[in-house]
Amino acid sequence: MKRRDFINKTAKSALGITALGAFTANASIMNNLPFLKDSLITSKDLFFKISLAQWSLHKALFAKEMDNLDFAAKSRSFNCEGLEYVNAFFKDKAKDKKYLTEMNHRAKSEGQKNVLIMIDGEGSMAHADKKERLKAIENHHKWVDAAHFLGCHAIRVNLAGGKDKSEAVKASIDSLTRLSDYAKGSNINILVENHGGFSSDGDWMTQVFSQVKNKNCGTLPDFGNFCIKKNSTGCSEEYDRYKGMQQLLPFAKAVSAKSHDFNAQGDEIHTDFYKVMKMVKDVGYTGYVGIEYEGSKVSEEEGIILTRDLLIKAGKKLS
Repeated sequence: MKRRDFINKTAKSALGITALGAFTANASIMNNLPFLKDSLITSKDLFFKISLAQWSLHKALFAKEMDNLDFAAKSRSFNCEGLEYVNAFFKDKAKDKKYLTEMNHRAKSEGQKNVLIMIDGEGSMAHADKKERLKAIENHHKWVDAAHFLGCHAIRVNLAGGKDKSEAVKASIDSLTRLSDYAKGSNINILVENHGGFSSDGDWMTQVFSQVKNKNCGTLPDFGNFCIKKNSTGCSEEYDRYKGMQQLLPFAKAVSAKSHDFNAQGDEIHTDFYKVMKMVKDVGYTGYVGIEYEGSKVSEEEGIILTRDLLIKAGKKLS
């Protein structure tokens, strides 16, 4: 029996065992999750598909407890369908065709779809200095090429580096236009996440995307990244997440279900997933919704399971 066939036949039973084991350490949540048994329903029963953002496992990856090449198998163990990579975990491999081929092989073997690559550390796309911006755009070219090789539909970039709001809008439009023009031939979308600074301001992002003309350019709305300014104690200026999601979703080509903490019923306590997922459905979005657990009160695996089950519960209610 081929590995993929075996995985597909045993995924549901294995997932049930994985879920039960993961929740053993958190009995109060487990005892109040009557919908857990329903989590085995696939995305065919929902209006969206479920992917796993690699950042959900960043602690294990940075600690070398897990390797980037193991990501596809890990995603399959949670019964997800898509892979959302983070370039930090294979940052020197963008041009390594042998390595990228192995990533493709791993994804195919596990029945997973390579969805996108989240790009960090390649320069500031909203920088006031044009020379700096052009360098940042060039730095992203190799990731467009890598995403194309992997069969992804997009890369996620950051609009960072701006100081003046108005000037940053102009700089961002120019950067996104240039990079989208480059990516057009590879059928790669250039997506911007609300990821701090001006990009977490829904009004500012609307100014940018209402003026970008490239069809392969859009947003990746994140449920929770609406902190505009931080200080030593946390977020000092936060944009209303529901208003922000409402503003970003019309331009969305991917969606990130950010989660941190859950109550005993399995609901995320910072974001109303039902409310946000209704917004997602209302704009006609039917693509991948990525699980991105970023909390610390339960393990990464538990957080992924909780987020997945909440997405499925919300999806079933809306489908």
